[in-house]
Amino acid sequence: MLNALEDEPVLLKSNVLAVPPSTLRANQAYDLMRRAIVSCRILPGTRFTEAEVMERYELGKASCRIALQRLIQEGFVISIPRQGYRVAPVTVRDVDEVFALRVVLEPLAARAATGRVNRAHLERLERACRDRVVVDVGNQIDFFLEANRSFHMAIAVAAGNQRLCRTLSGLLDEMTRLVALGFGVQQVRPNIENDHTQIIDCLVAGDADGAELVARRHVETFREMTMQKVVQSLRDTAALVPVGAKSRTDGGIA
Repeated sequence: MLNALEDEPVLLKSNVLAVPPSTLRANQAYDLMRRAIVSCRILPGTRFTEAEVMERYELGKASCRIALQRLIQEGFVISIPRQGYRVAPVTVRDVDEVFALRVVLEPLAARAATGRVNRAHLERLERACRDRVVVDVGNQIDFFLEANRSFHMAIAVAAGNQRLCRTLSGLLDEMTRLVALGFGVQQVRPNIENDHTQIIDCLVAGDADGAELVARRHVETFREMTMQKVVQSLRDTAALVPVGAKSRTDGGIA
């Protein structure tokens, strides 16, 4: 247990305040929990207590509450008075809302990025989306999601609009959770056909209309696939898993 002095900010020689150890541990726990929730290693609807989080991540009460508060603010966790916490459930409405925004913003990003992309970089990310590593399907989906997010964010960055980048970054995090639930529970790897390659061709050729069109079609097609898989997964899991139950890998928080 840290004493009061150990948990105080420390003034370094450069007059910069060092982050207290409790805050560092809280940030690490937040990062680990957020990744587990987004990847659906902790399934939507999972219930847990503060004590379980403290034990799992070796946190003090203050650090635990900092981590949980950040997750609550971002909408990943719900506080249940006198009962503990619950990982926010996934609904059909979530799929509708996320893709309704993606279908507007990603074609906009593609149009703005036309003629401004690095073809070699995008092609590397596109190949990574298709790589089928020799691991279980769950990990294949994880690799796909990471590469797919990087591909779409590279286009957003090339568009040169920082607000668009920040908005799409949040949407892609939410989409990652939807895809992980839908395809992960069903143990099926997403199939993106040749959409990414066509988007690259249009972006490099300076065809803004074509890039916008393919980007919109890609989002609409992927929405239909994701909706189907999410609905099936919600039926299969009821999106409610006790904290001690096993999930795709290490199961729960405890």
